[in-house]
Amino acid sequence: MDSARTTFIATLVVIATGTLWGFYWMPVRKIAELGLTGAWGTLAIVAAAAMLLAPLGWRGRRALMASHPIALASVALGGLAFLLYSVGFLYGRVAIIVILFFLTPVWSTLIGRYLMGWPISRLRVLALVVGVAGLAIMLGGDGALPIPRGLGDWFGLTSGLLWAVATVGIRVKATAGPGETAFVFAAGAVLGGLIIAPLLEPAPNVGSFADPVQLAFWVCLTGALWWAMSMGGLMWAATKLDPARVGILLMAEVLIASVTAALIAGETLSTSEVIGGLLVVVAGVFEIWPERERS
Repeated sequence: MDSARTTFIATLVVIATGTLWGFYWMPVRKIAELGLTGAWGTLAIVAAAAMLLAPLGWRGRRALMASHPIALASVALGGLAFLLYSVGFLYGRVAIIVILFFLTPVWSTLIGRYLMGWPISRLRVLALVVGVAGLAIMLGGDGALPIPRGLGDWFGLTSGLLWAVATVGIRVKATAGPGETAFVFAAGAVLGGLIIAPLLEPAPNVGSFADPVQLAFWVCLTGALWWAMSMGGLMWAATKLDPARVGILLMAEVLIASVTAALIAGETLSTSEVIGGLLVVVAGVFEIWPERERS
């Protein structure tokens, strides 16, 4: 497959993933309503995904054993990032969590420039300034310090930073196939969930679940569709595209998540939050322009 076609297909995969993840908050909250609160619901989701992907991980075990440790650590870190992102939906407003996550291009550019030595254009400098300004306006529009207010906000911000680190490592070092990579991704999320879940909520009483069949259905569906299938595609695409571009193309999620949260959950944003969020999105648009010019 030629380079241009590979880039095109990888771009479509990332856009489709972002669109699908725009609806992700809905099953996460549904699972919490059915009894798996805190990080326990996400832990169940990623455990289901890891079990589904285990055959692929076993089949690609030689590729995993031959992989660079940084590559495996980066993929597992990506799983942890998405675990925090998922849990954040239970402790904060959907649109805010998504926007904070999508500061990823800002972190990716800083990491690429100062840790990897990659060049940075003037337009990317502008993107950094606009993105940070958006963050400050969104979090400090009421005159308070521009820092995350609650646990959900912190999870959203931290998840974006960790995903930026992960995508750089994946792009530079990853050599394994998408199936086994997705397994490591889910396994990293499982390990993170085992640590985080007990810190947030007591272990659930299985006997207290009102509808265990429906709960199992949502857990398996979410693990299979969002974590196994879409993450397998994203892991492949992340090795073919610039890390900043991956973050930008996923931005379809911002619009879909914000609209669905407003229509279904009745979550609204203040004027400063809307302005700040728009600036973050604009920063993402600026981020991609130099790539298009070079292409």
